[in-house]
Amino acid sequence: MRHARKRLAQIASATLLVTVAATLPASADISLQPPTSPARAAALARSLGDHRTAGVFYEHGRLVVAVTDQAAAESVRGAGGTAKLVTRSAAELGSMHHRLDQLGDIPNTAWGVEAKTNQVNVEIFDGAPAASQQRIEKVAAADPGAIRINRVHSKLKFKSTDLRGGNGIDSNGWLCTAGFNTANSSGTHYTLTAGHCVPGSGNVWYADFNGAEIGTQTAYNFGNGTSGYCDGDTRGCDWATIKADAPGLNPLGMVRYWGGDYRQIDKSDYPMEGEDMDRIGVSSQDTTGSVISTSVTVNIEGKTLYRMFESNVCALPGDSGGPAVDGSKALGLLSGGTDETVCNAGSSGTYRNYFTKVQTVLNERGLHVY
Repeated sequence: MRHARKRLAQIASATLLVTVAATLPASADISLQPPTSPARAAALARSLGDHRTAGVFYEHGRLVVAVTDQAAAESVRGAGGTAKLVTRSAAELGSMHHRLDQLGDIPNTAWGVEAKTNQVNVEIFDGAPAASQQRIEKVAAADPGAIRINRVHSKLKFKSTDLRGGNGIDSNGWLCTAGFNTANSSGTHYTLTAGHCVPGSGNVWYADFNGAEIGTQTAYNFGNGTSGYCDGDTRGCDWATIKADAPGLNPLGMVRYWGGDYRQIDKSDYPMEGEDMDRIGVSSQDTTGSVISTSVTVNIEGKTLYRMFESNVCALPGDSGGPAVDGSKALGLLSGGTDETVCNAGSSGTYRNYFTKVQTVLNERGLHVY
């Protein structure tokens, strides 16, 4: 566990220019000194109204105001702007956009007005129903040239946050490491980490790398927790479950090594003395070592933990909760140990770090890795 610096969401103030658009089949290209401010160009368009303008766009680095008559072009020029004559007004294009909206929900489609082309651009992605495509084409045929249809060979999906074991996670200002993503028999997902990170339940966890919400801590043990005093045998001594159900979260059944190497975890077991293992954490480079002992009583900073397993791997603050694995097999969750200051792939020395047996936690909570 490591105390994390508080995130400050810095939101730069900006002018959001949303203009209904159109463009150029047209005849005149009149320019003096173009305005460099989008807000000023938008103000020029607004002053003329939606029936005489058709939006603002960049062309060759200049802001251009689309207009539907010569008098409007002269007005833009008189204000020091660049004007282009177009066929369709913002009002006309907006009406076409509205007609498409009236078609209702059509999966894998998108449409919007473009000032530069003076058209409504429709994009149909893979997976759009054929019957719905025909409805769009019927609307487009009613005004030839005003609606352009493009087909894009890809499906649309919401961008999700992939969460893996080994990723940094934080709650209440404390940084720890996700151990393993797990599921119960109903398919509900839980992320495991160390119970000492934030003892208790109800606290919300976030992905450290992008601030996305993971979910709420539902259960824990740190010597004593939601299931009572630990014995290390039927009740693990340092673990927590986070219900990984936040919108847009994609909890994956793998761990992330440093350097972007992903390894699938498809089984779990109790560790064996002498077994080779990797330890993965957010603060230090991954380290390799072996299991020294499989049933250790250890007291760290006055807290006694039972039936932990001991390893000779190196670990740093913030690595707490991180996974111990042997290939694709889940072994444990890091608790604590000797006071290292530097860890890397080649670290050597007298390291002793202690892990909760993940199989004990899975059995106790009715969970499995996947």
